[in-house]
Amino acid sequence: MSDFPVIRIMTVDDHPLLRKGIAGLVGLEPDMELIAEACTGAEAIEQYRQQRPDVTLMDLQMPDMGGIEAIIAIRSEFPEAIIVVLTTYAGDVQMVRALKAGARAFVLKAKMNRELLETIRSVHAGHKRIPPEMAEHAGESDLSARELDVLRLVAQGNPNKEIAARLSVGEETVKSHVANILAKLRAKDRTHAVTIGLKRGIIEL
Repeated sequence: MSDFPVIRIMTVDDHPLLRKGIAGLVGLEPDMELIAEACTGAEAIEQYRQQRPDVTLMDLQMPDMGGIEAIIAIRSEFPEAIIVVLTTYAGDVQMVRALKAGARAFVLKAKMNRELLETIRSVHAGHKRIPPEMAEHAGESDLSARELDVLRLVAQGNPNKEIAARLSVGEETVKSHVANILAKLRAKDRTHAVTIGLKRGIIEL
């Protein structure tokens, strides 16, 4: 028998290769055991109920039910659930949503080999871990619902006049929204605002 508690882990990801990679990493650690795998959000909830893992590794982009919805469902039933988000994507809007849903940490898939095991041990010990590149923009002013509408229409290549017509507002109002968007995103111009919006996951094309 070992002198330390074994951390029981579940992985949730729709890519078999990624799950296999995690199994390989975890399998070499004496203080960890992979006890369950799931490839959809719905399956994750069912597996969590059956297995009650100590730490769940959750992808955000999956068929049927996404990772954030699965986190909300699991945490509403099991508030003590410890969930680490695995993501290819450092968009802070996704990060904020996942944090609000109850995620404890984030690991970028590109850095998984270096950071996953340390993150698992850290959250199991009660800590939160957010990579600096993901935390960089968190907490900045959120765009209003109308500003999001304007930014999406800008991203589609619409001039102010067309945006005004689509939203049934005056062109001056659109100009005001665009100015607010540039200020909040610290963007140099409309194109830069769209680039930032896409990179941070604020809008999708």
